[in-house]
Parts: sequence; structure tokens; C-alpha cells
Amino acid sequence: MSTKQQSDSEYINGNTRHLLQMGWTSHFQAQLADSGSSQWLPARVIGVGKNVFRVSNGKREWSAAAAGRIKHQPDGFYPVTGDWVLSAGSVIYEVLARKNALSRGASGARGRKNEQARKEQVIAANLDAVFVVCGLDRDFNLRRIERYVTLIYNCGLNPVIVLTKADLHENPAHFATEAEAAALGVPTHLVSARDGTGLAPLETYLSLGRTAAMVGSSGAGKSTLVNRLYGETIRATASISGSVGKGKHTTSSRDLIVMPQGGMVIDNPGIREIAFWDDGGGLEGTFPDIEQYAEKCRFSDCSHSHEPGCRVLQAAAEGEISRGRLDSYRKMKRELAYLSDRKHKSADRVEKERWKEVALKVKAMKKKR
Repeated sequence: MSTKQQSDSEYINGNTRHLLQMGWTSHFQAQLADSGSSQWLPARVIGVGKNVFRVSNGKREWSAAAAGRIKHQPDGFYPVTGDWVLSAGSVIYEVLARKNALSRGASGARGRKNEQARKEQVIAANLDAVFVVCGLDRDFNLRRIERYVTLIYNCGLNPVIVLTKADLHENPAHFATEAEAAALGVPTHLVSARDGTGLAPLETYLSLGRTAAMVGSSGAGKSTLVNRLYGETIRATASISGSVGKGKHTTSSRDLIVMPQGGMVIDNPGIREIAFWDDGGGLEGTFPDIEQYAEKCRFSDCSHSHEPGCRVLQAAAEGEISRGRLDSYRKMKRELAYLSDRKHKSADRVEKERWKEVALKVKAMKKKR
């Protein structure tokens, strides 16, 4: 056994329980042999500041800065909360390959036809579940839930819908029914952080070594939920504005919190814009009902908007699919198609082809007159 292998082995053996609690798996263990230095040891990123990272090996936490070569990596490879890194002292020298990552298009990219839409923002890495937290007040929005679930499926991750503030209603069950219909097959939980109702099932996602991230609007109750699951106040919270029904950004950082249940939670700041970064088959996961009808359309490239023999439009006309759900599906399908085009063509070329197609349609309509 080489000196490096012996050093790694001694470190891992001495910290196995703590590393496993932090989510260490064979996926990361296999990468140690190629790390290049016996002085680099594993730790997990639990917080990200402007020029510094907080990392932990399960036994202790410390601050570390990224080595120069990491600073010059593309944004998608820069350390984020949840990453496993190799460090020596207070310097991070390498980011281990991720199991997965929750990514979105950079803020301001949704609907924009510019270069910014191509920029990826990695929210968190190495996750076992993503909680879509939605409050049963003005925050409840089925179309937004569909977007979140599609985003999560695109990243190859497992969504879980958590409907908070159930105590605001005498019979909140119909909200869960609507959410389940909007996200078929996705586990949906009704909870009240105020009195603890419905919290027990969430603890199954927080078993030893498992990591769940929370996403949702400001004021949805993410931090309150973390506090309740933890058993004490560890995250700041604020009241909702009575006039506009919006919450404040009390959470301003993405922190990985080790929970008493043995797992971890990443509490994210509120997301105002759910912009897609890539198409990983999310629509198929979110809209299996529409996809099933689409397979029976007359044309394989049917847009489900006007074509004859469209089984999707027929289902909508017969009430088997709601108009709102179909509109949401078509809108996201267009967005994802545009993203796919941009990955293979310049933005100018995409726009020229779009306008050419519009011009041909207008010309055809004039001929019919």
C-alpha cells in the first residue's frame, strides 16, 4: 500500500461514521485514489460565502478558500452547497464528481433570448430528494408546482411536494388532491409547522446520510419547517405581508444543516423565477397523462395546438385534461425546445428560423383568403 493510500485509509477508517452521516458513499470513495495528493482529505461543503466556503467532515467544521485552478472552472463546476471536496488545511483543491445536481437557468434568463439564458446556476449538489414547499395561502399555485416538478425531473432528481400552513383551513385535503393531480405520482404531504401535523412522514426522507433540499417561494414556510423538524429555532423567519401576500427573503444563503433525524436539509432562499437549464425528460415525468394521449396523435410532431387528429386536444375538449394543465405543458415544451435549439445553434440563427416560419404561415393564410 502506498503512503497516500495508507493516509487516505487511516483518515476514512477513523472518520467512517462521521463521513457516512454527511452522505459519503462509494461514489466518492472511488474518486480518492485519483486525487493526486496524500494531503487532500474529503469534506462536504455546508455553506458558501462570497470568497469562502464552510466545509465539514462530520467531526468539525472549518472555513476554506478555493485554489486558483478551481476559481477558473466554469460556473457549473464551481463548489456549491452539498458538494464533496478534497482539501488540505484551509484550501480546497478539488471538487469530486457529483452524483447529481439541482440546476436552473440563471436568474433573469426565463423568456429572454440572450446569452444569459445559456448560463447554468447550480443550486445544490448530491441530493436524495427535493422538497417543493408551497404554502396553503396565496402561495398555492398548481402551475408553479408543475414547473418545479419539471425542473427537478430534468435534473434527474426525486421531487416531494410539501404543502405547509394546513392549519389555515378546516379541510385542506382538497389542496393535496389538486397537487397530486398536477404532479402525478409525486409524494404529497400536508403539514402544519405550527402544531406539528403531518411532520412525521417527512422524517423518512431525513434518515442517516440522506440529503433533502427545499425549494419554494419566499414565505412558503421553508425555514419554519426546518425549525420544526429540528426541534428548535435555527433559521430566521418572518411574517407574510397582509397586503400583497408575499414573504421576505429571511434565508439569504444555502446552508446544509445536519438534522437530529440523521440526515441533512439544504434550506434555499426563495425562488422567484423557475427558469429551465436543460431538458432531462422532465415533461414526461410531470405530464405522463398528456404524453400518453400524445402518442395517439395523427402526427408524430404534433404541437397539440391546432392539428387535425390531435388526441391531446380531443382529451382537453372532453374534459379529460384541464385547459390550464395543457397550456402549462405546451408553454414548457416550447421553452425546452428553444433551450435545446440554442445548445446546437446560435441565438441569431434560431430567431431567423422562427421568423421565417412565421412569415411562411402568414403567407399561407393570405393565399387562403
